[in-house]
Amino acid sequence: MTRVLIVPGLFGSGEGHWQRYWLRDHPDVRLVEQDDWNFPNLGSWMERLEEALEEAGEAYIVAHSLGCVLTARLAGRPAARRVKGALLVAPCDIPVTETLHAGHLSFGTMPTEALPFPSMTVGSLNDIYMTLDRLTLFGRLWNSDVRNIGLAGHINIASGFGRWPSGYGFLETLKMRARHRRAREFSSAIAAPI
Repeated sequence: MTRVLIVPGLFGSGEGHWQRYWLRDHPDVRLVEQDDWNFPNLGSWMERLEEALEEAGEAYIVAHSLGCVLTARLAGRPAARRVKGALLVAPCDIPVTETLHAGHLSFGTMPTEALPFPSMTVGSLNDIYMTLDRLTLFGRLWNSDVRNIGLAGHINIASGFGRWPSGYGFLETLKMRARHRRAREFSSAIAAPI
């Protein structure tokens, strides 16, 4: 069974957040725990994510907010080969987040490299952390399938998202696409001349 890693954002995903429900609902889901949820540092957060991937062997990532930015930072890193796919929910825009939470982040600039693994980015029309235009831009840069779910805010507790059953459907769609992609790659490798 392939593990699913939950990657929260700034301040973690507290009790009642849909990511917490996922942890309780599925035995194969694990939280990527960080030492400091309130003052994220890209280096230490990346170290924790890479350790979790190493331990899992291979995993799907389900990220929220700043966790999406962290996951996108895997592009170009050896640990990316362990990611079977990533569901990126309500990614935050670093400049906006730095303004809204001054003094909390040490996360550099927004990643712009294409992701080497299948991904789906889910956002909304009225997320204060990332405009729809920016969501579309980063979805394209990351080579990610972008889904707009309407007036859903930051897809968190404050915008009414406790248990989020339709999120499971997005993950299942991503898993199906990842399996098809691997099957195509396998078929191409077999068909290639020696």
